[in-house]
Amino acid sequence: MKHGKKNARRYIVAASIGALLSAGVATGAYAGTTEEPSAPAAAPAYQPEMVKALAVTLGVSEKAAVERLDREAEQQDRFAELRKDRVDTLGAFFAKDGSLVVNAADAEAAKDVRAAGLKARVPERGESELDRIKAQLDAKALKSAPAGVSAWSVDLASDTVTVEVNGDTDAATRSFLKAAQSNGDAVRVVKGQEKLETQAVVPPGSRMTFNGYLCSVGYGAKDRNGKQVLVTAGHCIEDLPALAYNGTRFAKGTHTRFALGTRSVDMGIAAVDAGNSIGLDITTYGKAGTVPVKGSKRAPSGAALCKSGQTTNWTCGKVGSYNVSVTYTDQNGGPDTVVTGLASSSVCTQGGDSGGAYVSGDQAQGMTSGGPSNQRCNGQVNSPGSSYFQPLDDALAYYGLTLNTK
Repeated sequence: MKHGKKNARRYIVAASIGALLSAGVATGAYAGTTEEPSAPAAAPAYQPEMVKALAVTLGVSEKAAVERLDREAEQQDRFAELRKDRVDTLGAFFAKDGSLVVNAADAEAAKDVRAAGLKARVPERGESELDRIKAQLDAKALKSAPAGVSAWSVDLASDTVTVEVNGDTDAATRSFLKAAQSNGDAVRVVKGQEKLETQAVVPPGSRMTFNGYLCSVGYGAKDRNGKQVLVTAGHCIEDLPALAYNGTRFAKGTHTRFALGTRSVDMGIAAVDAGNSIGLDITTYGKAGTVPVKGSKRAPSGAALCKSGQTTNWTCGKVGSYNVSVTYTDQNGGPDTVVTGLASSSVCTQGGDSGGAYVSGDQAQGMTSGGPSNQRCNGQVNSPGSSYFQPLDDALAYYGLTLNTK
């Protein structure tokens, strides 16, 4: 974790390098032509190279990967219609077979869900009750960070609050676990987990530098006044530094919700200097071309997910849970920091990946926050691992931003 001049950070590149600081290219018809222009070929529904990467991740054919993305999109649309029609639901998640399972509040709501062509179940607890339990654990942790508890989150699939324990037995951890287990089988404790840290390092070669440190570029957006900003992980710009690309300043940190040793949310923004811009394509380091950013619709738990990062490049997996809280251990002996509001994933990351882009299909999902301290990815797209990211839609809503899209 990097905080101040003695600590290290890990970062990610989320914009294509060619478009990062360049103006858009204008196009138009040639003057004096008499022939009717031919109709452009229909663009593929999904970026071809990304389909290839997803196929490798899932261990299926490219045709099956496209079918999986199509099914996920269709089911998400049906679920959105149910919520629009005020059907009483308690969250939804993708099962391993790719079907969207909707938690219905009662038998009548379950009937409506099935009528919409989706799977339904009436859980013992459901999202609202689990959120209440987790909020109590958040309050407990924020009084004294439990170093032995790596993360705790609402897991809709198991209908529990899942607590991941790394083995430390300090007083704060013992007290936290006692409070968690007082909820009976509503809380599931998973032992043998690793400690977590924000994904941050200080090697040379980063795409974005500041005050002798380095980070990476996240998503571009505009505020209510139309001003351009960079959206990134809060710990990347904790000191609100000036940011440089290839040695030239292009932005200045303005807001962060991350602070070492205090209650934190890992989101932040930087004002982009006039004449500069953030690209609209996510680089995949040659593994999947570039991926266009076309929106920020949140993908449900279990959805296919990929991320771009300077250290591990392009890796893929699935969305885990939302509303995740973690304890980050400072690698330089500083205080532990509890961070709330994250999402988990099976995407592999390492030091150097903080701040950059997670994407599902063409929908931007968030920015790398952290992961297991000793995790090492194998260089493959489907490298096994885990990580945590700051959901982009929460950052956009909190700061009142509109995502830049193609």
